[in-house]
Amino acid sequence: MELKGKTALITGGASGLGGATTRLFAEAGANVLILDRDADKGNALAEELGSHVAFTTADVTSEEEVSAAVDLAGERFGALHIACNFAGIAWAQKTVGKDGPHALDAFKKVIDINLVGSFNVIRFSALAMMRNDPDADHQRGVIVNTASVAAFEGQMGQAAYSASKGGIVGMTLPIARDLARDGIRCNTIAPGLIKTPLFEGLPEAAVQSLSEQPLFPKRLGDPAEIAHAAKFIVENNYVNGETIRCDGGIRMQPR
Repeated sequence: MELKGKTALITGGASGLGGATTRLFAEAGANVLILDRDADKGNALAEELGSHVAFTTADVTSEEEVSAAVDLAGERFGALHIACNFAGIAWAQKTVGKDGPHALDAFKKVIDINLVGSFNVIRFSALAMMRNDPDADHQRGVIVNTASVAAFEGQMGQAAYSASKGGIVGMTLPIARDLARDGIRCNTIAPGLIKTPLFEGLPEAAVQSLSEQPLFPKRLGDPAEIAHAAKFIVENNYVNGETIRCDGGIRMQPR
């Protein structure tokens, strides 16, 4: 699917991986609706990138707010063709630690935001995409999800996070199969260690140690590299039902 003239809804699109994708898609001529909780960053990025980028605040776990955001994309830009799920949270806690068992509320929250929130966006976005006229390849829309290498090699303390990202990987193919007859593709990116604001508070020695873990290149990934993976998925019509690792060949160790 060509990005120029199409409309993308990007959750978590105000910063980090989502912010880099917002920039790249806008540069390619797409209309973008940023969906994020951070109104200051979202409005600032939309203002910077121009009239073909808009912002709305929404909680991805809310049926009402996500439905309204999808409707807004259609009202503002005429249709919705692409949905990118980048919104999510991280959490680290051992199954049983010094203070007792893993907090159940924390486990549920991670699953709710990362997994249920992604599915919530997918279902409303797909419904909107079904209304689009098919292109020459009978295609009406594209969905891009974000998992993590933790879906495959979760470290100690990542039970909740790995479960949420593993769920995203697990639902990718069934959703692609569900939506195939409507001309909607569904794929997932599994990033490795990407240099997002999460790393800004770490000591330099810790960052350097993490940078040595990928096979090659020996560095943290750049958010722009994940954005390019999202762009590739959108533009290559023959990629469907896949989870693509973008991680420098890293295989995470137990800790």
